Amino acid sequence: MAPLRFSANVSWLFPELASLSARLRAAGSSGFQAAEIGWPYAEPPEALARAAREAGLQLVLINTPPGDREKGEMGLGAVPGRQAAFREGLEQAVLYAKALGCPRIHLMAGRVPQGADRAAVRGEMETVFLENLRHAAGVLAQENLVGLLEPINTRVTDPRYFLDTPQQAAAILQKAGSPNLQLQMLLEEEGYKGFVGCEYQPQGDTVEGLSWLRSYWDKRGHPRAGH
Repeated sequence: MAPLRFSANVSWLFPELASLSARLRAAGSSGFQAAEIGWPYAEPPEALARAAREAGLQLVLINTPPGDREKGEMGLGAVPGRQAAFREGLEQAVLYAKALGCPRIHLMAGRVPQGADRAAVRGEMETVFLENLRHAAGVLAQENLVGLLEPINTRVTDPRYFLDTPQQAAAILQKAGSPNLQLQMLLEEEGYKGFVGCEYQPQGDTVEGLSWLRSYWDKRGHPRAGH
């Protein structure tokens, strides 16, 4: 099998650097050829595009805006009453994706409302999500972009996240019925040739902690950015 290709999620990696632009440059210097940015919206898209270009990086994924973080929002796609805000955020994400040459946008589902019973609100949230996904599919198709759904583990990562299993995500995608909406997975699949996202919180200095990846590249003879 061909060597795996890794992308640096700079919303997580290189936390020792304050700006996303600096993190992109650090990712390129560390040998990455591709990068992801969870939420790029704190910096102008032109500045991020310039940093990625200078670092020799391909941007492969961004997320839609999370919503109001102070109120605990983590995406708006399935949140009742937030449809207008989701669509505004989608427009912003498309603007950034085009400026960054990024072909994929993670359409974040969001969290079950605080205090609500997941089973009781599941049907309403799925209806809202499907409405927003069908709208997003049309918008993204006009720009030749792909929308991704990512189930998030509610036992480990985010207890209130609405989309919590691959089976649930696949069922929703089937109902949405749009070829440019796809499933985002964190697992290696047989024959997979895309990028594996390095999305984790480093315990120490990011560059020092990437020794495992440098070793992998050296053993596989894999080209790196700047090499």
